[in-house]
Amino acid sequence: MSALFHDLVTWVVAWAHTPYASAALALLAFAESSFFPIPPDVLLISLCLIDPDRSFGYAALCTGSSVLGGLFGYAIGRYGGRPILERFMSASKIQAVERYYQRYDVWAVGIAGFTPIPYKVFTVSAGTFLLDVKRFILASLVGRGGRFFLVAALFYFFGEPIGEFVKASLNWLSVVFAVLLVGGFALIHYWSKRSGAVRPPKV
Repeated sequence: MSALFHDLVTWVVAWAHTPYASAALALLAFAESSFFPIPPDVLLISLCLIDPDRSFGYAALCTGSSVLGGLFGYAIGRYGGRPILERFMSASKIQAVERYYQRYDVWAVGIAGFTPIPYKVFTVSAGTFLLDVKRFILASLVGRGGRFFLVAALFYFFGEPIGEFVKASLNWLSVVFAVLLVGGFALIHYWSKRSGAVRPPKV
């Protein structure tokens, strides 16, 4: 299985050196959001290494395609129902995803989109659990865009020397930023409740 995964990664990276690199990136980002196992980061990083000046353009293409793919995954879950989810996920994973939704609501999708947690699991389950599609799109844009533009910014400002660091550290960097993202939302929620509690009564 690991050999097959390695061969898929090698095949994906090879597209960076062809005239169809951008189209391959868009297709990969779309497919990975619902069923394909290789994350688009591997091709995005290769393209940013080759041409750092176009890093933000690649990130925008990757983000848009990934969100569209997320909507396809959402449709699979919505119209295929729970049997589709159960076909690809164990009962324990389904329960874990449900707990994420109970705790974070639709922002669980944003967290999954930003971190190493498989984004496709949350796109299909979001449709199965009938999450609000507009908020799903917003959360996906924040999560996927945050991850891909983080990669783009590192290459745009630091160029090739940052390449090995990004490849080695992307997952933990994503987790750190996701923690900050969740912490920021929690802080806003806390202060909004606090402000409401101390607001003086109307006369």
